[in-house]
Amino acid sequence: MATSNGILTTPTKTMANDRTSSSSSASRKHHHHHQKITDSSSSFKARFEAYNRLQAAAVAFGEQLPIPEIVAIGGQSDGKSSLLEALLGFRFNVREVEMGTRRPLILQMVHDPTALDPRCRFQEEDSEEYGSPIMLASAVADTIKSRTDALLKKTKTAVSSKPIVIRAEYAHCPNLTIIDTPGFVLKAKKGEPESTPEEILSMVKSLASPTHRILVFLQQSSVEWCSSLWLDAIREIDPTFRRTVIVVSKFDNRLKEFSERREVDSYLSASGYLGENTQPFFVALPKDKTTVSNDEFRRQIAQVDVDILHHLRDSVHGGFDEEKYRSQIGFGRLRDYLESELQKRYKEAAPATLALLEQRCNEVTADLNSMDSKIQATSDIAHLRRSSMLFASAICNHLGALIDGAVDPDPEQWGKTTEDERSESGIGSWPGLTADIKPPNGSLRLYGGAAFERVIHEFRCATYSIECPSVSREKVANIILAHAGRGGGRGIVEAAAEIARSAARSWLAPLLDTACERLAFVLRNLFHLAMERNHLCHADYAKKTVDMDGYVGFHAALRHSYNCFIRDLAKECKQLVRHHLDSVTSPYSQVCYDSDILSTSGGNPYTYQASVSSISLEFSEHAAKGQENIPPHKNGQEDTTPGKPVEAREAYMTVPETPSPDQPSEGNYVIKKELGNYIEGGAKKRHSRIQGNCKVLDNLRVQNGGLNANSRSGSSYSEICSLAAQHFARIREVLVERSVTSTLNSGFLTPCRERLMVALGLDLFAVNDEKFMDMFVAPGAIDVLQNERQSLQKRQKILHTCLSEFKSVARAL
Repeated sequence: MATSNGILTTPTKTMANDRTSSSSSASRKHHHHHQKITDSSSSFKARFEAYNRLQAAAVAFGEQLPIPEIVAIGGQSDGKSSLLEALLGFRFNVREVEMGTRRPLILQMVHDPTALDPRCRFQEEDSEEYGSPIMLASAVADTIKSRTDALLKKTKTAVSSKPIVIRAEYAHCPNLTIIDTPGFVLKAKKGEPESTPEEILSMVKSLASPTHRILVFLQQSSVEWCSSLWLDAIREIDPTFRRTVIVVSKFDNRLKEFSERREVDSYLSASGYLGENTQPFFVALPKDKTTVSNDEFRRQIAQVDVDILHHLRDSVHGGFDEEKYRSQIGFGRLRDYLESELQKRYKEAAPATLALLEQRCNEVTADLNSMDSKIQATSDIAHLRRSSMLFASAICNHLGALIDGAVDPDPEQWGKTTEDERSESGIGSWPGLTADIKPPNGSLRLYGGAAFERVIHEFRCATYSIECPSVSREKVANIILAHAGRGGGRGIVEAAAEIARSAARSWLAPLLDTACERLAFVLRNLFHLAMERNHLCHADYAKKTVDMDGYVGFHAALRHSYNCFIRDLAKECKQLVRHHLDSVTSPYSQVCYDSDILSTSGGNPYTYQASVSSISLEFSEHAAKGQENIPPHKNGQEDTTPGKPVEAREAYMTVPETPSPDQPSEGNYVIKKELGNYIEGGAKKRHSRIQGNCKVLDNLRVQNGGLNANSRSGSSYSEICSLAAQHFARIREVLVERSVTSTLNSGFLTPCRERLMVALGLDLFAVNDEKFMDMFVAPGAIDVLQNERQSLQKRQKILHTCLSEFKSVARAL
């Protein structure tokens, strides 16, 4: 027995020990597996909480961070709101406000086993803090609607991309964050702007475009893939559906159409429309909208999944390909997939998010240090004076560079065409011209010295486009008779010169003023470009330039001082060019009498007729008829194009350029009479002049009476008009080529290079400290700086907290 018992008992003990050992090993394996699951779940929850806090900070401070997020997209009645409630595990009537909300809704679901009842908290507007928990489900919908209405009223828009953030903590919801977007609509609601559908589509595309976001696109099962209204919009955002999860909602509405297995499998495959690698999910949710408990709501969701599978297995002949499609059917499968996909994305993005957080923390710290320097500088006047003078000097240097020729900033963006300059300056076309002046390079976008030179050329084109205006016989008679009464044989020339001088003063003066105004506009426009150029240089060489950003008062004073400087230059230049105009149109000017004024190609001096018949202003009928107020250009006379030398005609006598004492006096010039007799000098000269005056009056009376009075070689009126046109062209040429162009360049550009900094310094810095500080410490300016500093401190604190969390998350990976 002993042996037997020993034999028997030994195996028994051995088996017992084996069972005990096996049980212990299994227990250890189970414990290890359970521990692994617990650790994995714990690490995922840590990552989820870290991303939620980072998301809240991003929304509060406007940070652009590539946080993995899920964006729900679909039409107005495609079931997005029902899906959100199913994911939450309780109803809060979001469907009732879906038509009323026009803001994205960020729903942060936090699985909290201790929260037997859902706790919802809204993030405060423009803050990372959350408000008090809301326990009533109906209050959640009311808060969404009230916040939406308040923001849209404030911004006066129909939709807004600024999101509403809700944190929902519940024992029956997954760790998941979804951005719910306003549903696509084809037509605006009554009372909404007609552009609302386009605005919603644009906003949704903007929210869905970042590549770090997962798109959940919902479409009703009753809609065929080939006729989907919004599928093309999704393709524009994600052409290959690489980051898109397609959900066929209200799948139970389609089940009654299936009778054969091939019909079901063909529909579930969505072949030919979504591609081989895109497998949609097929989901149905409870249709009962009556108020039920949260437990009953979740039971109904699970029951719908069971009913769908039961129908496919039992009511369809041959069932369906469960091995291939079972993982895509039912709400539970979609929820598990979204949670696991988001977990995977969180894990993959953690290192890059950590690096970006470190960068943003450094940038915010630098901004905070800069703000501290600004606040400190408000009490350090010497530092402000030095910094502001250096800044003004830098702006002057940039202005000089722009005048000399530059390509930064980009001319295509900052330059202006000739038409832009005309419209924006408010000056419009050149005065006195009906034809549009189109200078070379007018369509190019220019600024600085290039635009200045183009305006100069445009002024030249405009000036040479003006002909000497026509003059009536009455005006000619008034002038020629007055000069004939003074004696001498230069009456025709003097009359023509006086007509040309008067026309030049009347027609060229407005052009000169317009040129000065246009040039002043080109230079005024350079200040904005110089500021942009300085900003670009500051971005590239931050340590070498002075940072004066934020001092709005100083920038405004600097701009005002510069504009005043340009305004004064324009005023001075107007006076200078007017002086040149007065000089060349003065009776003492020799412009009209220079020997090279209107010479032939051989250089012969200008000659003219001085016969008695000419002095008497004899208007022949054939010359006067139809010619009044029109300078003659026919009957063998060449067209007097302004600026083009005109060949002088043959004359009976040449007047020396400068009379000598040996030559006869002007009163003793020999004048050829019609009868061949001559009257010379002395008392006879006076007698001849009186007779000539009487003859002028007689000829005028004859013309006014319509009688015929023939001249020897054409009318005196025609000759005077022709000479006036030639004199006008000469005045214009001398004014433009010899005076105005160089005056405008030296009057505008030289002071900008040599006097600008001195002028700005005297205006801005040669003042007492109290007046100087008015540019920097405006009423409430210190409070604004302090508020900005507090905001930066909050941002720095929350980002550093997120950085610490992500460092812990990264160590656990």
